[in-house]
Amino acid sequence: MRFESTLPSPPEPLAILLLGPTGSGKTALSLALGERFDGEIVSCDSVAVYRGMDLGSAKPGAEEQARLPHHLIDVADPDQLFTAGEYSRQAREALAAIAARGRMPIVTGGTGLYLRALTEGLFAGPARQDALRERLQKGLERSLQRQSTNWLQRILARLDPASAERIHANDTPKLIRAIEICLAGRKPMSEVLGDAALARDPLTGFQLLKIGLNPPRAALYDRLNHRCAAMFAAGLVEETRELLNRFGPTQALDSLGYRQAASVITRSASEVEAIAAAQQGHRNYAKRQLTWFRREKDIHWLASFGDWPESIREAVELVEAKVVARVEQRG
Repeated sequence: MRFESTLPSPPEPLAILLLGPTGSGKTALSLALGERFDGEIVSCDSVAVYRGMDLGSAKPGAEEQARLPHHLIDVADPDQLFTAGEYSRQAREALAAIAARGRMPIVTGGTGLYLRALTEGLFAGPARQDALRERLQKGLERSLQRQSTNWLQRILARLDPASAERIHANDTPKLIRAIEICLAGRKPMSEVLGDAALARDPLTGFQLLKIGLNPPRAALYDRLNHRCAAMFAAGLVEETRELLNRFGPTQALDSLGYRQAASVITRSASEVEAIAAAQQGHRNYAKRQLTWFRREKDIHWLASFGDWPESIREAVELVEAKVVARVEQRG
């Protein structure tokens, strides 16, 4: 006769998800929590994955990375495609390895799509259609020569008004992918995504504690303005020039900060103009990040910067409460 054990299952390991807009102090808080709770950092940043893109991504510096193990930083060259799906695969491997070592994974970053891919999984979607992408890219270039704006967004609006409303007019990769999905699926991308929802592969095996940073808006914008100016003063234009010489113009090098630095190299803008454009771009990006993260469930929001003592104290209390609950569950 077979008897089933009545002993409770061991609690799943705890993983911290530390999210928030750019410039909110996520790195500082992640290091404080990691050092307090024997953690390792898993970056969740779509630019920090690229080698050599240091100043513009504001990735943790050498001294910060020396304090704790970091993962998913400098894992690809700027001319390599690094998708949200690839991020999810590598990040899940990192989480499993960290937990196996008996340490606490702390996922830290502001790329909402990467976070969603990690926690909820992504559907495979229609395969890339390179010929279609090339036609769309050439059509976009012709429209820009005619000084016609929002060409891709107008195409998407005819195919899928809901997605066209959601995707920013300047986000060329997402617009092209949305058009691609609409044409391949023969229906709006929003419907294709809905049909594929059940095919996703959510993260399992972890208790997730989501902590969000939402510092005062005016203070955040002031910090972003100073950080952008500091990036240029530290040599962002030179870093961009070296990367362009080595890899040529790539999608990664069209990211925020590098695009403005490149405008100085091509002499289409002065450095003063480029800094102002980067500052505005970072402020806009912070707003979009907060809009995205507000759609996430079960986030414990802290109304301050991650390097402020009150944020560290509140975050430590949240983690300690989870740790105590796990000990009690273990019995």
